[in-house]
Amino acid sequence: MIPRHLTIATRASRLALWQAKHVQARLHLLYPGMQVDLLKLSTRGDEILDRSLSKVGGKGLFVKELENALLDGRADLAVHSLKDMPVDMPELFELSTILTRADCRDAFVSNHFATLADLPAGAVVGTSSLRREAQLRAQFPELKIEPLRGNLDTRLAKLDAGGYAAIILAAAGLERLDLAHRIRYRLAVEDSLPAAGQGALGIEILKQRSDLLEILAPLSCHQTTACALAERAVSRALGGSCQVPLAAYAAVQGQQLTIQALVATPDGKTIYRAQAVGHVPEAISLGLRVAQDLREQGAAAILASLAATNEPNHT
Repeated sequence: MIPRHLTIATRASRLALWQAKHVQARLHLLYPGMQVDLLKLSTRGDEILDRSLSKVGGKGLFVKELENALLDGRADLAVHSLKDMPVDMPELFELSTILTRADCRDAFVSNHFATLADLPAGAVVGTSSLRREAQLRAQFPELKIEPLRGNLDTRLAKLDAGGYAAIILAAAGLERLDLAHRIRYRLAVEDSLPAAGQGALGIEILKQRSDLLEILAPLSCHQTTACALAERAVSRALGGSCQVPLAAYAAVQGQQLTIQALVATPDGKTIYRAQAVGHVPEAISLGLRVAQDLREQGAAAILASLAATNEPNHT
């Protein structure tokens, strides 16, 4: 039975609202008689802007308030950027739906330079991600990489104010907010391997809300779901979080899925890479195989070192 009313929990940032409104519009098309409202919430991840996520609790800071709204009945579902969703979800919740992925690549944004290679030695590049930072340092050790927090508009404003020569952002977010004109070029996947789930949207519900599964099923993209399962399997097996320079990217061609991943030291001086190819139904096992390959190469030592030195500070 189709409910007459649903409420979507969302962060209040402009990009998060675009994502929630996208799901809202899709639901309106599928179920014209349904009322779909948005519940806008501020999260700890949005409020703490003076410290890196790896120091204050990681990706979970972006989802907890939304999960609380699901628990207390203020909302029926929550929409997230999939790369911001922790791979280890609390027992009461499930990732019910993964929508078609947009451009998964990272984007180079600068007011004065066309490419990373054009930046002079010592130029400051801003990024919010240890994953991006490690890959940048490996390729451009002469550049100065500095933290960049805040929502998309805030990050662009910091660039425009002259605090950075360039910044690296997710291409999908810029496109969704009609800011694709700010992109000077898109980094090849081989040069900046994306985060698990980058470019895709995920819908979270309470496990007990099985009534929503059939309603949300038409929003699901099977190819993106297979890729996300493989990527998140890598991240889960390696304890992936904001504290780990880890990347995982899968692509489907026909019935074949290719998953590649890396683990690096934050300074980019050591990077381990692995890849596996198999059939789409094997997505999770392929991800686990890649994770094991990385561990055996030496990633386990990197992960242990980061776990010892990057204990989150929740104060």
